[in-house]
Amino acid sequence: MSAAARPPGGRATSHGEDVAQRQEGTPAGPSVVMYFRDTCPYCLRAERLLRARGVRDIDKIRIDEDPDLRRQMIARTGARTVPQIFIGAVHVGDGDALFAMDQAGTLALLLQGP
Repeated sequence: MSAAARPPGGRATSHGEDVAQRQEGTPAGPSVVMYFRDTCPYCLRAERLLRARGVRDIDKIRIDEDPDLRRQMIARTGARTVPQIFIGAVHVGDGDALFAMDQAGTLALLLQGP
């Protein structure tokens, strides 16, 4: 994968990797996966919120350079918009859903893990 496809602050993901295999998380909390586009302001806001809530590692999957990754996102989520966020095995949804969870207090609970 080219350096241009690697997102800052996250790991680049190639279409050959199985995202579902990385959803177990770590002792610090569940894994966070975010499908995004490079120029998406909603994606940047979602990432800032996650970082503010203590998430250090976000597996960012950039879909604007690889049509296969976009198709993978649509197949997994049923959505065509970004960001699409998973915390552990839970599909949070888009940026609006993430912010709503934060306001309701459920984001912090989900980030704590089981």
